Amino acid sequence: MQILLWVALPYMCGAIFIVGHIWRYRYDKFGWTTRSSQTYENRLLRWGSPMFHFGILMVIAGHAVGLFIPREWLYAIGISEEIYHLGATVLGTFAAVLTLAGLAILIFRRRTVPAVFLATTVMDKIMYVLLGATLLFGTAATVVHQVFGPGFHYRETISPWIREALIFRPRPELMVDVPLLFQLHVLTACILFALWPFTRLVHVFSAPVGYLFRPYIVYRSRDDHRGSQSPKRGWDPVGAAPDPARLRRP
Repeated sequence: MQILLWVALPYMCGAIFIVGHIWRYRYDKFGWTTRSSQTYENRLLRWGSPMFHFGILMVIAGHAVGLFIPREWLYAIGISEEIYHLGATVLGTFAAVLTLAGLAILIFRRRTVPAVFLATTVMDKIMYVLLGATLLFGTAATVVHQVFGPGFHYRETISPWIREALIFRPRPELMVDVPLLFQLHVLTACILFALWPFTRLVHVFSAPVGYLFRPYIVYRSRDDHRGSQSPKRGWDPVGAAPDPARLRRP
């Protein structure tokens, strides 16, 4: 069971994540979109979307530091274990609450606004369930073990397990004694990654970064006047000869 959960399942989900994105980009480019529903409703979206996106960016940044950067590297730049756990707990809890609040608003909007609900697919519903479960398990693990509990040193278990798996040296024994909430958080995240290429989450890889580096587009008018303002209306100049083309009958 340990081999299945902490070796086979993560590698299978990672393979589906990579191959699925390649397949989707090659055969479903027109479907590579968020299917935005802003035209249906904007009031709730204006609050829920920024909260969710800013919160999830903070969550991703925190996971990247905690999981992929060895603690010895942080010690080298003066970040001790106490400072790291304090920042990770406070900022992580704030980011989780912000993300969950934004997600709750988005789900409420999608369920209560008829036009948005009709535009919701089955895959959207499955994605929301898995995304919400992953966030809830991660938040619960932080609150139970880090805020109100004695603290769990995931950088000695989960972090090296992920780093070793990335270089194809799996060590499932590192996950055996991990608390259940953290295990559920990791497992639901793996399943979410496997589902990712087949949902609207693909828009994460469509960020318009090229707009920051593209050259300016210069627009020039072909009219006689210059600038963006049109000439004022008035009489034609006195003595001007009529245009023969306008006098010619069709």
